[in-house]
Amino acid sequence: MRIKWVEELFSSLMISLGALMASFSVICILIPNDAIDYGTAGIAIIINKLTGFNLSLCVGLIFLPFLIAGTVILGKRFGLKALLGTAIYTIGLEVFEKVPFELNTEHFLAVVFGGAILAAGLALILKNGGCIDGSEIFANIVVKKVSEKLGKNFSLTYLLIGFNACVYTAVFLLINRNAALMSLLVYVIATSIINHFTDRFEAIKQVTIITKEPEELVRAIREDLNKTCTIMDSYGAIAGENKTLICYVNYFEMQKMKEIISAHKGTFSTVSTIDEILR
Repeated sequence: MRIKWVEELFSSLMISLGALMASFSVICILIPNDAIDYGTAGIAIIINKLTGFNLSLCVGLIFLPFLIAGTVILGKRFGLKALLGTAIYTIGLEVFEKVPFELNTEHFLAVVFGGAILAAGLALILKNGGCIDGSEIFANIVVKKVSEKLGKNFSLTYLLIGFNACVYTAVFLLINRNAALMSLLVYVIATSIINHFTDRFEAIKQVTIITKEPEELVRAIREDLNKTCTIMDSYGAIAGENKTLICYVNYFEMQKMKEIISAHKGTFSTVSTIDEILR
């Protein structure tokens, strides 16, 4: 129990640090150099630029419905971590607006540097089960509903690309093309770095579990994640006869999967990234 408490505290600290890094990058580097964040934060920045409405309030109001939906679909634990990250992110936006910081270099270099800091912060948040971008929650909900209806597993990639394509098209039409191109550069840099540290979070994950008591695991996976498993007979050189379970989930469902596995002792599990599932 004590170790679990320490892990949760460390996770919360990493989410808070990541949110501060992201807000610093957006306010002190990206916006002053004619670039914006992507996802729902990008929408908030567009509204702020067009109307002058308070940026942190825009971010909070736009993210709120996604946060509620994510809590309902992905669970209270995810909702609390997402709430923590968003709260620290919006506070950071307010604080860094008052910090006299100026990066005296070319716009291109500043955007590359800012995109890297933003990506590092977002990677910390995602690695610790949090989220501060509604586009990722939106994509997860759509994929989850479509998968339940069709019985197939889908990647988040195309939905995320489509969502952000709409954001950058809006930047191009409503602000200017330089801002759109600089923002697109931020997206390319950020997603490349995030994918490196999260092993392509938008891809499908294959979870392989070796256990002697598969029934309770299968029941928990079905009830908590609404997922099914492939069950195979296997044999360990030391443990002897056991069962191997194979289940496919997305990145945001991994936290719940880890909770299920940790609640069942005597299991051995691995996670792999899957590019495509053929049927």
